[in-house]
Amino acid sequence: MDFNIYMNDVVTQAREEIANAGYTQLTSPEEVDQAFAKEGTTLVMINSVCGCAGGVARPAAAHAIHYDKRPDHLATVFAGQDREATERARQHFEGFPPSSPSFALMKDGKIVTMVERHDIEGFEPMAVVGKLQRIFEEHCEEV
Repeated sequence: MDFNIYMNDVVTQAREEIANAGYTQLTSPEEVDQAFAKEGTTLVMINSVCGCAGGVARPAAAHAIHYDKRPDHLATVFAGQDREATERARQHFEGFPPSSPSFALMKDGKIVTMVERHDIEGFEPMAVVGKLQRIFEEHCEEV
């Protein structure tokens, strides 16, 4: 099997999985700027093709939002795929090193906190769901 065809399938599946969960894909720096300019809270999932993204982060992203309090907006950038969009997003994550997969909670365009790769890798999806929902509880409004 051609490796590039395989990787395209993996990337397509990863994009569809997070889009189906309700996250808006940001594929350009301009889209990142528009998304981060929105008022309220925005959860940004930094997607990737690694195993902990598929086995833990994306399932957690899909399930965490089914909660009484949740972010106003859901967005995603894809590390390693949409490089310029990911770099622009990371410029907003001041104080946090690049990490993928990860989650950033933004409020009125400013970073509030992150769930970094070391908070995801090696954990079960429901543990990450719990971490995200504790952040929602503290920073988000009831829907």
